[in-house]
Amino acid sequence: MTHVIAVANQKGGVGKTTTSINLAASLAATKRRVLLVDLDAQGNATMGVGVDKTSVQLTARDVLLEQTPPASAIQYLPELGISLMPANGDMTEAEIKLRDVAAGDFALKSALAEVAGQFDYIILDCPPALSKLTVNALVSADGVLIPMQCEYYALEGLTALVDTVQKIKRVINPKLEIDGLLRTMFDPRNNLANDVSAQLTEHFPDKVYRTIIPRNVRLAEAPSHGLPVMMYDPQSTGAKAYLALAGEMLRRHDGGQMRLNA
Repeated sequence: MTHVIAVANQKGGVGKTTTSINLAASLAATKRRVLLVDLDAQGNATMGVGVDKTSVQLTARDVLLEQTPPASAIQYLPELGISLMPANGDMTEAEIKLRDVAAGDFALKSALAEVAGQFDYIILDCPPALSKLTVNALVSADGVLIPMQCEYYALEGLTALVDTVQKIKRVINPKLEIDGLLRTMFDPRNNLANDVSAQLTEHFPDKVYRTIIPRNVRLAEAPSHGLPVMMYDPQSTGAKAYLALAGEMLRRHDGGQMRLNA
């Protein structure tokens, strides 16, 4: 069964792309077939796995607007063990034009249906806004993973996203659930971070991942090398945290075993 996970938060700088890349790589390390879909015009997920966003011939934009077969836009990255549907600045056009398409909210869902059987997990890296592209991701997804920094405005932003998820679940996609809340860039020495973390676990006791992603220099450095952190520095705390997240996700979904690659 294919699990489609939208990594979403309308707030920027909370670790969406870092989570998308490193979760995809960690799931691949457990021998799952993984597709990473970059939906952000910044193309950071594309660059973060070593693909030059300026030189790609086909992107998610072509799939969404031109009905390009998704298989034509997907690249397999053997060194990482994952597949990628890339993005670049052309996604801005997709964001604008999808507003005028009658079934614009379903464009991504229709495209992914053509390739879903080839993957165990499809990870959707959403732009930092509750935009038409983010709505497409939520309409397509089984679950939403919400990366969050434990800071002052975190809960306020979470409320807006949860409201959007509930509306889409009620009106368009009844299978959509919040897969989990992921605490990112966490510093346990920060009293505010600990307070917000406690509030999250109090209000969403069954939704907060036990795994916490720490602030980690190697995790921040890895994208500039076009690598997931587990390949840049597999012994780093960031790499170990994302592998733990993959294990926790597998146990939640199907009781899956880790089955690490040799």
